[in-house]
Amino acid sequence: MKTNWSRLICFAILLFLVPAVVAAQDPSGLAASPAPSAAAPAKSTQGATTASAPVSSTQRASTAPQFQPRDPRYKIAASDSFDLTFPLSPEYNQLAVAVQPDGFVALFGVGDLKVQGLTIPELNDAIRKAYAGILHDPIISIVLKDFNKPYFIADGQVGHPGKYDLRADTTVTQAVAIAGGFTEDAKHSQVLVFRRVSDAWVSTQVYDIKKMEAKGDLKEDPYLHPGDTVFVPKNALSKIKPFIPNPGFGAYIPVK
Repeated sequence: MKTNWSRLICFAILLFLVPAVVAAQDPSGLAASPAPSAAAPAKSTQGATTASAPVSSTQRASTAPQFQPRDPRYKIAASDSFDLTFPLSPEYNQLAVAVQPDGFVALFGVGDLKVQGLTIPELNDAIRKAYAGILHDPIISIVLKDFNKPYFIADGQVGHPGKYDLRADTTVTQAVAIAGGFTEDAKHSQVLVFRRVSDAWVSTQVYDIKKMEAKGDLKEDPYLHPGDTVFVPKNALSKIKPFIPNPGFGAYIPVK
């Protein structure tokens, strides 16, 4: 009986001594804690498991709007034409090179070349590379002869909606005047200007022309960019006008 009690006492002493020895060897107390797996999902403070798929830079670039530079250069478009001259090799000169509807031009000695969407410096580089196989470091000169003129579009409640040449610096109020002014149904306080900033994105700005003209201050009257659309919506009264009785057409008006 005494032997059994001695064994129990020794076993109890071992149970207390082993944790004490481990704690002395690892003061941080973390030796017995398993390291979290790198693949294990993170848990929020509420206990919900959250996991997010990585987004590549290509995906971010495809969803973000690509804005135009401050002073964009003109880009060659279909139906444009230009003179191409080689000062040192005049046999390759071409006058009035026409850009075809598919964006290609036909060049002497090198065949078809896609030029639509290129600026003049880019066009110069593309043609020099095209002729590099037959001419050593060719020198060329390009002069645009026919191209899309800068324009703006006036739409909505203006006297003469349509497309107009943008020949000089033109503000929104000037554009409305060029297009025949506001009609009686126009909402002067909410004139919209649509501006394409990329192939997939269009910016929209709203201007209170009524307030500008009432104050006699046009400092906030913005200048248009080539390709802008000025849209004047209808006012609230014009939308309900068809439902307002007109005394001239036999409407009943009680006499008091």
